[in-house]
Amino acid sequence: MARHDRTLSPAAVPDAATTPPLAAPEKPAGRSRKKIVLMIVALAVIGGLAYVGQGWWTTGRFMVDTDDAYVTADITLISSRVQGYVAAVEAVENQTVKAGDVLVRLDDGDYAIALDVAKSRVATADDTLARIDAQIDAAEAGVAQARAMRDVAGAQLRTATTTAERTEKLSRDNVASQAQLDTATEGLDTATASIANADAAIAAAEAQVAVLQAQRAEAEGTTRELELAVDQAARNLDLTVLRAPADGTLANLTLEVGDLVAPGARLAALVPTQKLYIEANFKETQMPGIHPGATVHITFDALPDVEYEGTVDSFAPATGSVFSLLPADNATGNFTKVVQRVPVRIAIPADALDTGLLRAGLSAVVEIDSRTGNGAVMAAK
Repeated sequence: MARHDRTLSPAAVPDAATTPPLAAPEKPAGRSRKKIVLMIVALAVIGGLAYVGQGWWTTGRFMVDTDDAYVTADITLISSRVQGYVAAVEAVENQTVKAGDVLVRLDDGDYAIALDVAKSRVATADDTLARIDAQIDAAEAGVAQARAMRDVAGAQLRTATTTAERTEKLSRDNVASQAQLDTATEGLDTATASIANADAAIAAAEAQVAVLQAQRAEAEGTTRELELAVDQAARNLDLTVLRAPADGTLANLTLEVGDLVAPGARLAALVPTQKLYIEANFKETQMPGIHPGATVHITFDALPDVEYEGTVDSFAPATGSVFSLLPADNATGNFTKVVQRVPVRIAIPADALDTGLLRAGLSAVVEIDSRTGNGAVMAAK
């Protein structure tokens, strides 16, 4: 009998009512949660990349940045213009001072004496001028007297001329004697000589006045020189007091009472803390995107959690290597091209300066928006 012809016994046939149904295979729950998490992470990554990409496309690609940037100040070096010993030090290291505040006083004894000597010389010169003025007045009086004598001589000449003419006429008519004619002629000659003498006296008196006036002009020049010497002595006396030339913080003060100060020697430094700026060194390949007046996003290492907004002030006229102590000589056989950097001056906003935490030499990170500034060309959106 074939195998398919075999019949099962009733006991061997399963009863549908009594046989339990087969259970369906269970799906693991952990796998579903894992897929959900992966999908969320993928969506987050895609969203983050989209956000970053959108930020780069709209803003980031226009930003020119560098971390080669430092806070800088135009530091004033304090020095003396006169020599002297330090009498008093009125300021201390790191003190905030105002323009005109006294920093150091030098011993001013020698300069005070020099001022008194200069003033006494001016007084002597003034007395000399007064004496010359009196002599000029006397000489001018002599000129007036000589001119008066000239008038007298003129009157005498006219009288002598009339007498001589009358006597000569009377002599021709045999009324006057020859002796009378000779006397009249002599009187005329004397009156004529008196005129010449009076003219010479006037010329001499006027020459004396001219000489005295020249002496007065010379004395005036000397007096002016002495007055300038007084001004110089007073200035030297005032220079014995060293004052702050501007507002700022005093630093590197190396003076003690009794030190001898030489003219031009560096005594201290004054840092204008409210006139700080940033000097950022950008690569020459970055310069086409930088324009004066451009907006700059600034982050200071000393203030890491705050971002400030400054502006591009100006560019240096040469790269930093040009102003170095030993500039590179590229005209050599072993030349290697190095990307140069151009110093860019960036103005620091007032709110950053007002914190009082910025110091010259601090590091900063700057980002310049190439879409802003004078001459910037807005990119197509």
